[in-house]
Amino acid sequence: MIDVTCAIIRNEEDEVLIVQRGEASDHPFKWEFPGGKVSVGETPEECIIREIEEELAMEVVIIAKLPEVEHDYGFRQIRLIPFICDTLEELPFLTEHIAYRWVQSHELASVDFSEADIGVTKNYLGQAGSENRLSQTAEGKEEPTLTDDEELQSMINRMMSMKEAEWVAVSAIENPAIFRKLLEYSFSDDSRLAFHASWTLTKVCDRYPEIIYPHLNDLVEKLTTLDNESALRSFLRIISLSDIEKISDKNQGILADQCFTLLRSGFSAIAVKAYSMEILYKLVLKYPELRNELSASINMLQAEGSAGILSRGRQILKKLAGL
Repeated sequence: MIDVTCAIIRNEEDEVLIVQRGEASDHPFKWEFPGGKVSVGETPEECIIREIEEELAMEVVIIAKLPEVEHDYGFRQIRLIPFICDTLEELPFLTEHIAYRWVQSHELASVDFSEADIGVTKNYLGQAGSENRLSQTAEGKEEPTLTDDEELQSMINRMMSMKEAEWVAVSAIENPAIFRKLLEYSFSDDSRLAFHASWTLTKVCDRYPEIIYPHLNDLVEKLTTLDNESALRSFLRIISLSDIEKISDKNQGILADQCFTLLRSGFSAIAVKAYSMEILYKLVLKYPELRNELSASINMLQAEGSAGILSRGRQILKKLAGL
């Protein structure tokens, strides 16, 4: 039995990435979720991050793990270990496949997948049942008391879909106590809870941007000590979409320093750098003296070769040139 990982990669439109095998492969012209064999001494999580980088030159963030699927192809038995992942990047660089597509979840059932990937698809689509139950709860009289710590943390930790996050987001907008809990959990030492809470917080702010304004200064001040990159990514996204004028002049300076540090760091994730660029562009509009420094920092990033960074960088440079 060979352990193989695969990734259900979702973009910001909640579409899923699928890739197609070539004619000379074991499964000619079949579609599949990208991934690969787990190496000796490697965890499945490490494997899927490595494989997606090697196969597609993309950076992903693991959201959740789905049940494993075992399948006997006759010439090989595999245990397929699926992960739900998010990404900011839209253009994979194919090294092992001949084509790719971004598809809506409801389209997956009609795709000509390899047999093991069919099982993964069924498990992924099976989440619809839990989503529907959540929707019914939200609409009916059985709404739970989400301000209870244990119940709310449990719900956040098991969230695996955009629809579930949207429902909690609506609840947080209607109930300030839930919003405060999400903010508190976002700084938790429990990395999974912090990631899911901060991810949900972005959905709250997408719907109601003003809700974060009283907390923006506190958010900026905590960025420098935050060591959870997934939560950092969420906070930077929130700030990048917020009104910079709601942040004090002092904290705007702290924010600029932090974003330049993240932009120049060789260890920062693509999403972290992309949101840092967006924030710095907003700061350039208020502080034009930062323009040359931002242009130089972005030009240095062009050597990294990441499709996501190249695309975002070109967009920002174009806007800077137009100032």
